[in-house]
Amino acid sequence: MLEKIYNYANLAEKDINDIVIRIKALIIKDDNILIGNGNNVWQFPGGHLEEGETFKECLKREVLEETGIYLDDTEIKEPFYKVTYLNKDYPTVGINRKNEIYYYLIETTKNIDLSKRKLTEQEIEANYQIIKLPLTEAITAIKENIPKNITNETIAPDMIAAITIYLNNKEC
Repeated sequence: MLEKIYNYANLAEKDINDIVIRIKALIIKDDNILIGNGNNVWQFPGGHLEEGETFKECLKREVLEETGIYLDDTEIKEPFYKVTYLNKDYPTVGINRKNEIYYYLIETTKNIDLSKRKLTEQEIEANYQIIKLPLTEAITAIKENIPKNITNETIAPDMIAAITIYLNNKEC
């Protein structure tokens, strides 16, 4: 698994007093990629690991909640990319948070089923939708979307890296 670490405050492990784990899915269907869009913030389907939940359980739950697609265990492989953010005084002063984001590849033939989605209140307020982009155009589209919301400046580089890793490994 490839890893990327952002540690601008030069925090050591002993400085960390909060850990958040997120799971993200690159869902590929018919040479298209599914991307979540809420308030012009683009991200892969996924979310926070809940207490007592395994990574696979989290992935299956989040993908079902956001896309209506139920994943079989056979569709889930090991994560291929991990991004870690070490943030000082985040989200408040005195909290030094380690955010670990694990990216999974899901290649599926299943369709989005909006009737099975269970969006959070925050996703509903953001008018969260799943968009389908041709895989060959996804990186350009993600770059073009960056100016539409400042949050994209943080998320987009990791999305682009994950797609690039997938495409490079697919060609091997």
